Amino acid sequence: MGPLDLFRIGVGPSSSHTVGPMVAAAHFASLLPPDVEAVSAHLYGSLALTGRGHATDTAVLLGLTGARPDTLDPDDAGTMAAEIRARRRLILPAGQKLPFDPATDIVFRPREALPLHTNGLRFVATGSGGVTERAYYSVGGGFVVDEAGRPLDNAGAGPAPVPHPFADAAELLRRAGEAGLSIAELVRRNEAAAHPGRDLHAGLARIWAAMRACAARGLAATGELPGGLRVRRRAPALLRRLEARSAANDPDPLGAMDWVNLWALAVNEENAAGGRVVTAPTNGAAGIIPAALHYYDRFVPGASPAGVETFLLAAAAIGAIIKRNASISGAEMGCQGEVGSACAMAAAGLAAALGGTNAQVENAAEIGLEHNLGLTCDPVGGLVQVPCIERNAIGAVKAINAARLALHGDGTHRVSLDQAVATMRQTGRDMSHKYKETSLGGLAVNVVEC
Repeated sequence: MGPLDLFRIGVGPSSSHTVGPMVAAAHFASLLPPDVEAVSAHLYGSLALTGRGHATDTAVLLGLTGARPDTLDPDDAGTMAAEIRARRRLILPAGQKLPFDPATDIVFRPREALPLHTNGLRFVATGSGGVTERAYYSVGGGFVVDEAGRPLDNAGAGPAPVPHPFADAAELLRRAGEAGLSIAELVRRNEAAAHPGRDLHAGLARIWAAMRACAARGLAATGELPGGLRVRRRAPALLRRLEARSAANDPDPLGAMDWVNLWALAVNEENAAGGRVVTAPTNGAAGIIPAALHYYDRFVPGASPAGVETFLLAAAAIGAIIKRNASISGAEMGCQGEVGSACAMAAAGLAAALGGTNAQVENAAEIGLEHNLGLTCDPVGGLVQVPCIERNAIGAVKAINAARLALHGDGTHRVSLDQAVATMRQTGRDMSHKYKETSLGGLAVNVVEC
């Protein structure tokens, strides 16, 4: 899995509960015959428990019209959904017009689960030719698999051969060492072999541009976030304070940390508002990597576009290892799978961009992940706001610290990244479902929604 697969441009507020269901709904809509007369969608498990707060119902009805998260204009999404709800009519991608009332045709089944993953969806369509039915699973990061567990964007195809395959961090380090390559360069060569037609340079530039654009929108927008918690955007006011401090030449030794907090807040406030965001590796943790990249770009002497590429390539290697050997899904691992994974990826990326050895890069990732183990996912009101937004700011600062700690050593350390990943997987399996994106425990039940 390469960086252009792992970093996906989509819409907020959730990669698993918004982006994935939209992709699944669009795929199902593309299968429907001309004589279709009615469609219904059924949401299970975590999708049902926190789906309304994560806009899963809106994502489904937009997906059924053919909307895609990578091309949908977030500013149009609300109007499109409101029109469908008001008219109780759905226009499929092929032009069929169906009666469709989201209040009854999108069914939430919080006490039921489909067999492969807690984020399950099932679509049913009827027509003169019979019934068309499909199940899908949104497995985190915007990735969707069908009822046989095959990825939608690679259904029926095996993984493309690459010159330096790796399944875990130990194999990554071994293969990179044997080839005399940095982790970033190994990923670059694998990507070129797996997707010879892709322009990796342009793709990485597009990802970084989308991250910067998301932060810029978050720095400019004001007011309350949607959803009823009355959470106010803090990034614009913080920006004004930091700019005033800079103009006054304030010598605050921790000033850089305030800027990191700012960028993380800006991205995740924009995500919570349903804006355009890069899954990195999920939407709920989308602010950590951009904040660390902004830190590199602004505060590191000699920062360059080549360094940004190195950052993203090394980060993608770590994300692929975690996704393969554990999960990046909050509904499966808790927030350790989202913020923990993003923190590890950002730490590795920054260590690589700063010239770290492969051993130091792996060490940075391990530090970032180890110190997020056990982190629960308990969003208040089912919204990606509290504690999610602040958690990204803390995670970004932690990632930078992890990189710096690793670079002060020689890469030798007691706990390996693979051991930390295995521990996260085991912890996620042991963790009560209440703390895995269900809003049935933790802050979600101890914070009054008013």
